[in-house]
Amino acid sequence: MALNSVEGVLDEATDQQVRHEWALLAEAGLPSQADHRGVSNAPHLTLSAAGSVPGVVGSGLEQALEGFEPVPVRLGSLLVLGSRHLVLARLVLPSEALLRLHASVAEAMAGATDVPERVQVDRWVPHVTLGRGLRAGQVGEALEVLGRVPQLEGAVESVRRWDPLAGRTWRVDGIPTMGA
Repeated sequence: MALNSVEGVLDEATDQQVRHEWALLAEAGLPSQADHRGVSNAPHLTLSAAGSVPGVVGSGLEQALEGFEPVPVRLGSLLVLGSRHLVLARLVLPSEALLRLHASVAEAMAGATDVPERVQVDRWVPHVTLGRGLRAGQVGEALEVLGRVPQLEGAVESVRRWDPLAGRTWRVDGIPTMGA
């Protein structure tokens, strides 16, 4: 099932560094987010997800994020998530400000349906995905391609929603960002 999501969008410099890492994986013939050609594809930090987001939840989310200010983030080391379908990602080191943002979003999304456990408070592993669908044998190769990644200091500059059925994203404040 494709999930609606609430995503933290990264600042331009951090976005470009993550896209560089995507490109390195793609050039090595490894699964990479660079292979995702959708207009909505951008480095991001998933704050929440749900099967559907009723209008009242969407309004509550907008209220929770009213006056949003950029949140500093630090992208740390590489990590592998999953068991059958492996995901290579950059860990986002949780700061108090990031955890407050996540908690606000989680509280606003409480009325949504099918919110996965992995995005709930105290279960969330903040990360930025680099590649999905790696086989176990590709993990070592991916780590070798990327080498020892430096920590990145950046920011979540805005928050958007993604609706997979409509195929579009928009800022939580309702201003369209991309897609139609």
